[in-house]
Amino acid sequence: MIENEISNKIIGTAIEVHKALGPGLLESAYKECLYFKLTQLGLNVVKEKPIPLIFEEVKLDCGYRIDLLVENKVVVEIKSVEVLNDIHIAQTLTYLKLGNFKLGLLINFNVHTLKTGIKRVVNRLEQ
Repeated sequence: MIENEISNKIIGTAIEVHKALGPGLLESAYKECLYFKLTQLGLNVVKEKPIPLIFEEVKLDCGYRIDLLVENKVVVEIKSVEVLNDIHIAQTLTYLKLGNFKLGLLINFNVHTLKTGIKRVVNRLEQ
């Protein structure tokens, strides 16, 4: 499956979760529910995937963790905030670069309509 196919499944599932739960919960609740539903679909999903930082050819564990990594291709960063801002996009892009992934989804569940809370983030400078 290619990244766009995976992302379509993730978005559809996230909308289902949002319709069931609505806005206003903690990020961890949405992450657990999305993880559960995606694994029910038969997708390979890793929760809280550690991602190291390589600095001067040394692998450093700095505590970076991807919320969900789907099919080892799509990074899903989950938020439950009043508004997404540039730092959230930068965080997702950093995870893409560190893991050498092409596509990330930044999903803010604290919105009335989930469609307005989803941002696609693309790593155009793959290493």
